[in-house]
Amino acid sequence: MTIDTQLFYLLNNLAGQSPLFDAIVVFLASYLAYILVALFLVLLFFSQYQKREKLQIFWVTVISTVIARLGIVELIRFFYHRPRPFSALPAHQLLTDNAWSFPSGHATFFFAMATAIYFYNKKWGVFFFIAAVFIAVSRVIAGVHYPSDIIGGALIGVAVAYIAFYFTRKVY
Repeated sequence: MTIDTQLFYLLNNLAGQSPLFDAIVVFLASYLAYILVALFLVLLFFSQYQKREKLQIFWVTVISTVIARLGIVELIRFFYHRPRPFSALPAHQLLTDNAWSFPSGHATFFFAMATAIYFYNKKWGVFFFIAAVFIAVSRVIAGVHYPSDIIGGALIGVAVAYIAFYFTRKVY
């Protein structure tokens, strides 16, 4: 058994022990994402940044997340078809998903978002990184990702956000 599978079982075996814990995992894995996007928009709208800075933060975040999630993840999934853990292994399945497992689209999106935000505001960025970790780990617990899916997605998200930020700095 690979270390990836061992780590998957270590986390996935937490599921099915308590209905309350399972509900929290489902909330973190599925619904926290919507709250984070709304929170980002609210924080940005009410922040003390000038309009130009707000637009720059917004667009770097949007470009990072869109390129990472809809560009790179989908390109990888077009060529590499890794089944979800719940369809390849006996696992506790709290969620379902029809797409391929690698890389995690949620991890890619939210690590790109957190990285882009971090470049402009360290406090916000740390909060969004913590939330991204909660989302990512809960998706392993829920049985829809392997830990390596999360790591791959996180690396893609961070790299794309860094590149977007770097090029934005060159332009402005």
